[in-house]
Amino acid sequence: MLNSTSKRAVTSSPAKLLQLVQKTLCAAALFGLSASLAHAVPSYARQTGSDCASCHVGSYGPQLTPYGVKFKLGGYTDSDGQDGKIPLSAMTSFGVTQTGKAPADGSAHKTNSTSMETSLFVAGRLTDNIGIFSQATTAYNERTVSLDLLDLRYARSLKLGDNEATIGLSLNNNPTLGDPFNALSQWRFPYIASKFGQDNGVGAPSPLVESLAAAVYGLNAYTFINNSFYAEGGLYNTPSRRDLVGVNGSDMGKFKGLGYYGRVAYFKDLKRQNFSVGLLGFNASLQPDRQDQSGLADKYTDLGIDASYQFLGNREHIFTVNTSYIKEWQTLNFTNSGLGSDNLKNSIKQFRLAGSYTYNQTWGLTTAFFDTRGTTDATLYSGSLNGSPTTTGYILQADWTPLGKESSWGAPFANVRLGVQYTGYTKYMGGSTYNSLDVNGGSVLRNAKDNNTLMLFLWTSI
Repeated sequence: MLNSTSKRAVTSSPAKLLQLVQKTLCAAALFGLSASLAHAVPSYARQTGSDCASCHVGSYGPQLTPYGVKFKLGGYTDSDGQDGKIPLSAMTSFGVTQTGKAPADGSAHKTNSTSMETSLFVAGRLTDNIGIFSQATTAYNERTVSLDLLDLRYARSLKLGDNEATIGLSLNNNPTLGDPFNALSQWRFPYIASKFGQDNGVGAPSPLVESLAAAVYGLNAYTFINNSFYAEGGLYNTPSRRDLVGVNGSDMGKFKGLGYYGRVAYFKDLKRQNFSVGLLGFNASLQPDRQDQSGLADKYTDLGIDASYQFLGNREHIFTVNTSYIKEWQTLNFTNSGLGSDNLKNSIKQFRLAGSYTYNQTWGLTTAFFDTRGTTDATLYSGSLNGSPTTTGYILQADWTPLGKESSWGAPFANVRLGVQYTGYTKYMGGSTYNSLDVNGGSVLRNAKDNNTLMLFLWTSI
């Protein structure tokens, strides 16, 4: 772990590089947001000439097959050799939710029916070695347009002695966006979730590395050797408030120095089955108040382990398991000085496990378990009755994906998934009951199971 002095000593040259990265990302962001001006198509399927089921388990969603892993690491540039492919597509999701009880702060009803969001993508091959994945989303409930995801890649293949290797660079706005193995937060189940189930008054904490989507920009270098050994390292910084407003990104403050991200993994493709095991690390110092002149910042160090397994067989019966465990060590110099926490040093432990079965790339069943625990801190976790952030529960989902295969109607233009998802909480913010904000800014006692949510959803892309 680097101390604050050593961090400041190494940020001069990388900081200048990241300033260039920031300008590049802003330009790419404008490109992504302009996608609504053109016709939208499922760009990767058209580019490669392969159906969606070739890259994705269940024909749809983020979960990748070995072919999908290699396509991503190759910089989204693989194609069928035909020109005239336009890297544009669109996605819309609709949902109806029923919660155990409406949020106490009045932010939603017990039953909510809404068009959840519509996304426009610039996604595909730009040159022989450069590709992009860019998602801009309109959220109807918040009436906002934001650049959710941006991954601009350069990749090439080469020989390292007798070994085959892929090397690449990624400009992106989220450290876990580059994960090709579906075990980290950006691509982890649930791939679609209700905006209304979890009470908006309080919420279980997450490790910092899983809280940075659209709040940072960074440059990563990666390599994939012999289709087995993966390594990635990157530097991250926080945009200015003006740049965040330009892409409607979340403002969590500013880094002091740079954030450091690293990941290694071993992947084995056995044709009918495959597995991966990986490690990740992240270190950053965050000043939540950009205007503060004290020089204090909260320091975070995240270390995690993850694993995934897929049984593909002949693609009729597919089984997958994904799991991850992350521990975060916090030194809350800034927060504690402002009496925002009882402890100077805290920790968070997060465990995730999901297993799924897919039949004929069409019918899917998924079960997931989540568990977040942390140091007891009554001030930091004021909604908890005992000062603990412990939140545990499960997710059950059944879905039907009639389109997205080579023989499907409208292939490769039409992709549809219908599903039902239930999220249950056994503990929320420390126990079966907790304090929640009410409509007047006070607090009211609420049960963990009040957040249980049943959701029916329709997920489409063209």
